[in-house]
Amino acid sequence: MLKQLLFYLKVSRPGLWFATLWLYLLPTSQMGEIATSWVFWYGLFYVCFPLNFLVYGWNDIVDYETDALNPRKDSFWFGARGSKADLSILWRAIAISQGLFFPLLIWIGGWEVSIFLLAFVIINGLYNLPERGLRSHPPLELLCQIGYLLVVPLSIWINDLGGLPWQTYLYLFLFAIQSHIMGELMDIVPDQKVGRKTTGTILGTRKTKLLIIGIVFLEVALLLTIYDEYIFGGLLGMGLIWLLLDVFVIYKEKQYSVLEMKLFALLSNLVAAFSMGYVWWSGCLLQVAV
Repeated sequence: MLKQLLFYLKVSRPGLWFATLWLYLLPTSQMGEIATSWVFWYGLFYVCFPLNFLVYGWNDIVDYETDALNPRKDSFWFGARGSKADLSILWRAIAISQGLFFPLLIWIGGWEVSIFLLAFVIINGLYNLPERGLRSHPPLELLCQIGYLLVVPLSIWINDLGGLPWQTYLYLFLFAIQSHIMGELMDIVPDQKVGRKTTGTILGTRKTKLLIIGIVFLEVALLLTIYDEYIFGGLLGMGLIWLLLDVFVIYKEKQYSVLEMKLFALLSNLVAAFSMGYVWWSGCLLQVAV
């Protein structure tokens, strides 16, 4: 039983929980009293484990051949490398995990939450279709990242919060695309071996890195010009400098080792934790300055 539970936890990729956690916490910025609400903690747990279990577990089921060749798999950072037997029954655990949480979430947040849940399942279904899934039809796989943004209205509905400016959703969409492309960058070699098409395999290592740099530049520009946010923008700007050094000086088109990818994942989580804390404390993305 413990082995099975650890496998399920690995499937949910705890090393990548920060994305949904960040999106869930954002609308609650500067609301320290919300920590006393059981609804808040219920929703937080859902977006960390059951939601990511659905997203990544579904993807693992259809990406068996690619994952078998992926050296960064079989870790809590990047996900499990399940056997065919494990993956053939994984859908049952995914369905049960959602069935346990959906009813109460809908009861708490109202009928709007059912729209979120339906939309999330549809987007993931389109992404993970076995033969024609959008995950292998670039650049449509990038557009599917809009599904992550649904975590924001979910947090707003179940915690009874105010809305966010549309510019914040634009920033978050860029953040979601950037995070996804970084994953594609690390998976270029195993994806090429099985003939899978992604934005990363089509562009190649160098151009994919340049695309990431362009997206991060847009994020920095938004923070500095729309929000007048120089601390968070400056932190992201330092990340931009690292990306420039990576592509032009240090790694260039060289592939990262598994150890380096795990180190980058650890550092990314540390930076994410600091940035989440600052954004939550300052409320800098709750309203625009212009």
